Amino acid sequence: MLSLEEILQQIQPVSLDSGVQAQARMDSQTKPPASLGRLEEIVRRLSAIHGDKPVRVRKKSVYVFAADHGVVQEGVSAYPAEVTAQMVLNFLNGGAAINCLARHVGADVKIVDIGTHHDFKNIEGLIHRKIAGGTQNMARTTAMSIEQARTSIQTGIELAYEAVDAGYDLLAVGEMGIGNTTPATALMCVYGSVNPADIIGRGTGVDDDGLKRKINAIETALQLHKPKPDDPLNTLAQIGGFEIGAMAGFIIGSAERRIPCIIDGLISGAGAVLAMQFQPLIRDYIFASHRSCEVGHETFFKLSGQTPLFDLDLRLGEGTGAVLAMQLIEGAVKIYNEMATFDSAGISGKNQDPVKTDSP
Repeated sequence: MLSLEEILQQIQPVSLDSGVQAQARMDSQTKPPASLGRLEEIVRRLSAIHGDKPVRVRKKSVYVFAADHGVVQEGVSAYPAEVTAQMVLNFLNGGAAINCLARHVGADVKIVDIGTHHDFKNIEGLIHRKIAGGTQNMARTTAMSIEQARTSIQTGIELAYEAVDAGYDLLAVGEMGIGNTTPATALMCVYGSVNPADIIGRGTGVDDDGLKRKINAIETALQLHKPKPDDPLNTLAQIGGFEIGAMAGFIIGSAERRIPCIIDGLISGAGAVLAMQFQPLIRDYIFASHRSCEVGHETFFKLSGQTPLFDLDLRLGEGTGAVLAMQLIEGAVKIYNEMATFDSAGISGKNQDPVKTDSP
C-alpha cells in the first residue's frame, strides 16, 4: 500500500459538473423544481462524488471500531472499562442497537478490535487489528506513539479499501470505547479553538463530579502536550484514541476511492475532523447524519460546513445515527433513478411565461 502522504495526494476534488447534470435530470422529473429539498442535495453530492459513474446504492456497511482509553483512570466515565469488551461481544451476537438498526436498513455490521484491553483470541466475526491494549492516559503522558498513530490511520485506510473491493458503495463509521468522548472532545478543543468547559458533555452520563474530572483531564492534557493543529498525526498521538485514528483513516480511504462515508456522532465526528486536517478535500466526501446531544459535535459541523440530515437527540454512538441516514440517502437515490420524467410520463411541465407583444 502507498504511504499515508501518497494516499492523501491522490484524493481528488469532487466533480461539480456531475452534480449540475444530476440536478438537471431531477429538474426534469415529475415534480416541481427543488420540491424534494435536501433529498436533491444528497443526489447532487453523490453525483459529484461518483463523477461519471452511475449513482446507486447496492451494498451498505457500517464499520464499528472498538478501543479502550487510559484516560478512564481519571474517572471520566460512568461505566467501567470492561464494558468496551462486553459491548463488542454484544455486537458480535447481534444484540446491540447498531445491529437492530443495521438489520432494519439492510446494512452489514463489521466490528473491528483496533485497541481493546480484552483478548478476544480468534473469536469468529471480529476483525482483529489490535494495535495495543488501549491507549495510555493522555492526562499523564502521550496517548500513543507516533508509530501507533500512523498505524491506526493506515489500518483504517486498508479496511476502507477492503470494503470497496468487496462491493460496498455506501459506508459509515461507528465506535465503541469507554471514555472515548474525552479524547474526542479534546480534539474538538484543538481544532475548534474552544475551552473544554464550553463544549464538554456527559458522555455515558457522568454526574457533576465526573464532569469536573473530565474537564480537568482534558485541560491537563492540553496543557501538558500543547498540541499543534497543523500537525494532526502528532495531535492524534498526544490526545487521541486508536478508534478515532482508524475512523480518520477509513474516511480517508473511502474518499481516495470516491465512496461516500457517513459520519455518526461526536467521536466519529472527531475522526472526520482529523481526516479533514490531513486533506481538506475530504469534507466533500462525507455526509453528516445527525446532530448529537454532545455539544462538542458542533465543531464538526463548523469545520465541515455541513448540516446534519436529522436531529433525534441521539447520543449512543456505535454508528446508530449513521445507519439511519443510509435510508434517507438510499431513498434519494431511488427517486433519482426510478422517478419518471415529464416526457417519459407524458405529463405537461411547468407553464412558460406568456409571450409579450406590442398589442394593447
